[in-house]
Amino acid sequence: MKAVVIKEPRDISLQNVEIPQPGPDFVRIKVKAAAICATDLEVLDGNIPANYPLTPGHEWSGIVDAVGSEKDSHWLGKRVIGSSDVVCLTCEACRSGNWRYCKDFEEIGFRRNGAYAEYAIMPAYGLCELPENVSFEEGALCEPLGVALGTLEKADAKFGQTCLIIGAGSIGLCMLAAAKAMGMKDIVVCATTKGRLDIAKKLGASHVIATRETDLMEAMKSIHPGGTDVVVDCTGIEECIQMSLKLARKGGVVALAGYGRGKVMNIRVDDIHINNLRVVGAGNNWNKHKKAVTLMKDGLVDLSCCVSEKIALEDYALGLDMARKRPEGFVKAVFVNE
Repeated sequence: MKAVVIKEPRDISLQNVEIPQPGPDFVRIKVKAAAICATDLEVLDGNIPANYPLTPGHEWSGIVDAVGSEKDSHWLGKRVIGSSDVVCLTCEACRSGNWRYCKDFEEIGFRRNGAYAEYAIMPAYGLCELPENVSFEEGALCEPLGVALGTLEKADAKFGQTCLIIGAGSIGLCMLAAAKAMGMKDIVVCATTKGRLDIAKKLGASHVIATRETDLMEAMKSIHPGGTDVVVDCTGIEECIQMSLKLARKGGVVALAGYGRGKVMNIRVDDIHINNLRVVGAGNNWNKHKKAVTLMKDGLVDLSCCVSEKIALEDYALGLDMARKRPEGFVKAVFVNE
């Protein structure tokens, strides 16, 4: 089969490799769609620990092609999405649903081969059926939508609350779609440029702000005069996190959903202390795939506008280049296998 393989950091190529075989509790997926995530670039650059050589890809959809255990045979031939978390299922963390806290946790696409391929091995226990009215390309985006749903749940976001989303990348736009679906109001999305803000408007943002043209702090004084109930930083950038702490209302919540790339940052602790803010780390997916795909099936979330480019595995260099350079209006490149 064809697979995109990172031999070692910054050494990537399309290779012919053996079709993998599923072991007990795992299934083989005939991959139909796999989205490129910004963290895949970090794996390519060697900035995130990974087991090389490695096929990346943790945002995927496909059809179950083979099973490793007879008990999972009911999945054969079904359209699916699913979690890329490999866990023990027996420890206290797993039993409480916090798979990312499992002592044996490994993530497909980082520690195990992922979905930039014609076939991939995935855990049977993490599968969800993909409804016929949801495309494979949109199904692959259930993972980042699940991140957004988990973040807002962690932030205790509620119907009718105001929301500010800093960053209009794939996570920021998924955050907007999730906030809109759960009934948050007066939702603001900001980004440095207008590149993706038209997409934010399509997804239902009440206000969009390009911060290179408009002072965010000044603009928010009139939009949310008393401060914002829930501020979500999707950038991991120091300046944005600092602003998040100033823009939340007294007693409000700041959710940190952006990857900080290991940087040490300066924050003013009194912004948290004096204003009684709750600052929430939101760097994990909480197994929200089923909820994400249900929102898509019921028409409450439509992320089709986030699929910017459909590419073949042979065009991996183009997809990765677009993901890195992020041309205007670009959100996601998605590998599509016939």
